[in-house]
Amino acid sequence: MSVDRRFNKAEFAAWVGIVGNLILVIVKGTIGITANSKALIADAVHSASDIAGSFAVLVGLKAAKLPPDKDHPYGHGKAEPIAAIIVSLLLILVSIEVGISAVKSIYNGVETAPATYAIYAILFSILLKELMFQYKYRLGKKLSSQALIANAWEHRSDVFSSIAVLIGISGALIGDYFNYSWMYYLDPIAGIFVAILVFIMGYRLIKESIHNTMDHVLHQEDTEGLHKTIEAVPGVLAINELRAREHGYYVIVDVKLSVNPKISVLDGHKIGKMVKKRLIKQHSNVSDVFVHVNPYDPGYPYKNNVDSDPNGFSNILH
Repeated sequence: MSVDRRFNKAEFAAWVGIVGNLILVIVKGTIGITANSKALIADAVHSASDIAGSFAVLVGLKAAKLPPDKDHPYGHGKAEPIAAIIVSLLLILVSIEVGISAVKSIYNGVETAPATYAIYAILFSILLKELMFQYKYRLGKKLSSQALIANAWEHRSDVFSSIAVLIGISGALIGDYFNYSWMYYLDPIAGIFVAILVFIMGYRLIKESIHNTMDHVLHQEDTEGLHKTIEAVPGVLAINELRAREHGYYVIVDVKLSVNPKISVLDGHKIGKMVKKRLIKQHSNVSDVFVHVNPYDPGYPYKNNVDSDPNGFSNILH
């Protein structure tokens, strides 16, 4: 998938999150105030934080699309995990705010239950959030975008929090029906539960995002496909060393390979260019390749299982 196509898909997903969350903020916020539901208002604030998170993802995606420059010769791919860190921090901050608000509500006392129609707002929120989670998570995996995946998990955390709010509001309404005033407290208690869930989710995501900002070297089992692609290039006699490191959503490959020591420098250069071209073409996550060409060590036998191609590069010494 081309960089432009990848960006367009990710950008569209970010805007889907912004519009969807804006609708939820308006619906849950308005109904939360009119229905007198502390938990629903807290859930609306949670959705508001998702809007900021989606904007952070959008900024990260735009930065990641920028071409390499003098100060960033390897590109701007790490902008996406950095955006994911911002999203995660927002989750943690909002969880603390929601928790404090719910505790204050319990301390001051709850005298009435929320209005019945608050239930419909929560059911709508659960359905819409789950749809957005499934869409963004699948797309994030497809595009290898940590920022999109982190943003998708925000939607999933909203689903869990909305379920907790649904339980809290339902319990308060049941208490109102049977005249059990103590059950009114289930509404703000649900708000505290929401805060805990969001805090845990934010902590897990920020831990993962920080890890992804580091240059992570792929393990041997993850580079088998790269080895096969290089070995299939005519003229490559051996792979002396291969290192592939993740740089944001893409991979940068450093490879040292051996060629026939009797061929010209120009031919060795052509082999290196062919290796780079095939790696980028056959592996969509490979964005750049650095090839170092060595003369094959004459102390070891040349591979003889490939016939020499008169129109290509020799695989044997002759």
